[in-house]
Amino acid sequence: MTENGCNLLEIKADKMAIGGAENSKNYQTHQVQLQKEDAIYLFSDGYADQFGGPKGKKFMYKRFKELILSIQENTMSIQKETINKTMLDWKGDLDQIDDIC
Repeated sequence: MTENGCNLLEIKADKMAIGGAENSKNYQTHQVQLQKEDAIYLFSDGYADQFGGPKGKKFMYKRFKELILSIQENTMSIQKETINKTMLDWKGDLDQIDDIC
């Protein structure tokens, strides 16, 4: 989540997958007071885990967070296009190894 268009507030996910065979899972609840300029970003680990770049390394969370901060002042549609293009450029000819959403 970006706060006031400048800070990144990360709420760490529980270490349990959503779905699967087990029906009753208890996930931690978080409450955040939102302001007008705040934006919420939900994404899977597929972005950080994608191999690519000049050395075939993972994209990593740090790089993904920096990307979000660098594009946060754009409209959401432009942000989506930028993220998609960045990931396609990063992946290059390598296979997509996980979900990206």
